[in-house]
Order: sequence, then structure tokens, then C-alpha cells
Amino acid sequence: MISTSQTDDGRKKTFNEINITPLTDIFLVLLIIMMVIAPSFQSMDNNISMPEINSGTGIETKNATVSITKNGEFFVNDTRVNENNLENNLLSLTKESETKEVVVRADKETKSSEIMKVMKAAQNAGFEKLIVAGEPLTRKEQRNLEEANKEEVDG
Repeated sequence: MISTSQTDDGRKKTFNEINITPLTDIFLVLLIIMMVIAPSFQSMDNNISMPEINSGTGIETKNATVSITKNGEFFVNDTRVNENNLENNLLSLTKESETKEVVVRADKETKSSEIMKVMKAAQNAGFEKLIVAGEPLTRKEQRNLEEANKEEVDG
């Protein structure tokens, strides 16, 4: 905005300066609002859940499959296995398997340390490739594994 004023000798003098005081006030208010809101953005990371996968290649079922429930129970090809015997079971599957691949399927609440145990056991058993399935075990699949193995133990 350009404004004019008259000087003592009658000439018109123009002011072409911008008053930045209101603009500075607005920026300070916005800065304060962002400083107050910013810490709440950090706490939103706690509710992350695994994304659904809508593309990719299917996993062949002829491979050795290790399933891990959220309680940390291991199942090798749908048979319950003790954590200490995991490597021995994978070792016996190495001889049968034409491809040296292990597929790991885990619940989304499974601790990463449990998956690391499978990785170490698979490496010690001689498997060359580890495939982590993108779709986690569903509750129904976990129940089916537990029920099938409960019948074997009882029967």
C-alpha cells in the first residue's frame, strides 16, 4: 500500500514502506502453536500396525515354514516345536528340501527377538535364504495351529 502526505513546502511525499509488525505477530503466534502441538506428533508412532500387502509373489508351500505366535510358540510346518529343538527340526528339513529356503510367518505382536532365533537356527541348519511372509498370522490360523497340535499331544 502506498500512501501520500504533504510536506511543509507543499510537495507530496510518498511512503512505500510495508508495516511488518502485524505479519511478525502472526508468525510468532503460529510458531507458538506449532511448539505446543509438535510433541503430540511424536506419540502417534505407538499405534503402528503392519500394512496389508495387496501385491507381490505368492509363497510356495513346499518350503520349510516356521510360524511364530504372539506368545512365542514355534511351529515348523504346522507342528509345534520347542525353541531348543528348532535348529534340529530345521536341520532334518534341509535334507528333504530341494530349495534351501525358510519361510517365516509371525503374528504382528511377535517380538523381533523370536524372529532372530529362527534366523540363527535356519543359518546353523544350512538354509541359504530366509523369506519373511508379509502377511502375519491371523488369530484363526494361530488357533488352528494350537488346536491341531493339542489333539496330537492328547491323542
